[in-house]
Amino acid sequence: MPSSTATVSGLLDTIAPVGRDGATGGYRRPVFSHPELELREWFVAEAGRRGLGVEIDRNGIIWAWWGEPMPGALVTGSHLDSVPGGGAFDGPLGVVSALVAIDRMRERGVVPSRSLAVVVFPEEEGSRFGVACLGSRLLTGLLTPDAARRLTDRDGNTLADVFAGAGVDPEHLGPDPEALARIGQFVELHVEQGRGLIDLAAPIAIGSSILGHGRWKATVTGQGNHAGTTLMNDRADPVVAAAAIVGLISELARARDDARATVGRFEPQPGGTNVIASHVDFWIDVRHPDDSVTRGLVDQIAVEAAALAASYGCDARIAEESWSPTVGFDPALGRALAELVPGAPVLRSGAGHDAGILAARVPSAMLFVRNPSGISHSPEEFVERSDADDSADVLADVLAGLL
Repeated sequence: MPSSTATVSGLLDTIAPVGRDGATGGYRRPVFSHPELELREWFVAEAGRRGLGVEIDRNGIIWAWWGEPMPGALVTGSHLDSVPGGGAFDGPLGVVSALVAIDRMRERGVVPSRSLAVVVFPEEEGSRFGVACLGSRLLTGLLTPDAARRLTDRDGNTLADVFAGAGVDPEHLGPDPEALARIGQFVELHVEQGRGLIDLAAPIAIGSSILGHGRWKATVTGQGNHAGTTLMNDRADPVVAAAAIVGLISELARARDDARATVGRFEPQPGGTNVIASHVDFWIDVRHPDDSVTRGLVDQIAVEAAALAASYGCDARIAEESWSPTVGFDPALGRALAELVPGAPVLRSGAGHDAGILAARVPSAMLFVRNPSGISHSPEEFVERSDADDSADVLADVLAGLL
């Protein structure tokens, strides 16, 4: 068994080098890449050191059990993959805190009255295959196995091949009612990805809801040609049209209170420096507390983008890749957390989480840990060591109180 001196900050230090870019300080841990696989192996080893029974289900979700796997268990955990250039805490904080929370409960002599599991969900960020919370979507049936198997990464690798290479049989992907029934309640601890706790001068908060959000792929098609022989007035350049559309998207989002629209990935094809591109693919992330506003904004973007592209002699089309409606967490579980973490403020999240996917099927809740930078999905994401270590004690209080 691990020493009682194990801390969240100490365990995070042990995995800090994995997948880190020495030049930027950010992390690249796409699902089933070498860094993410190394972290999965690390988690299995840490679970084994605690005497937890480990299994990997049909969707690549790791389950580490304190007690026998049974329906109605109390489940916690998060993810280990990252966005490109991400921070050190988004995902791993919740996984590490769960392991240390088990240490703390054992030190207190807690004897679970029901089974408890720590889970690690694959592809929460959607950074490799473009669908966020992919593991929990497969588990709950929100993503069909056929659609998942057809997904490809930037290098043209199919999800089926990548999962198979990691030892997960792609033929068995899909809804898993038996595994889902094992979750009686789900509590996910996560770094806060905004300024809520800074402004409230509080170390931890209880989540109330997650904003509705989705991802759409835009394709702007023009005429590929030679950069030196094609006069400016003779061009149908999709890069110019797409750049104008990106500016349009920002303007349309700013015109709606509390809307957020982001283009974070922009890929001209074929990508030569002396080549006028033939088409451009870029991806749009749109969010708002009111799902009808989100949908209305995307519809407006599609109409105005098509008209703007046409003015450059190009064509623009937008297709939905994923959609998550606004989610409110379980009220009864939220009240229980409020009693177990007295004085904790209640915050909504603008970021998506596996807890938001599970919330439609099982009672779910979230705890957010203070991020003094207020920045996430960036190397500047941060958690003080004292707050990281205290998060395990708070999670232990919550889990012990719910067992």
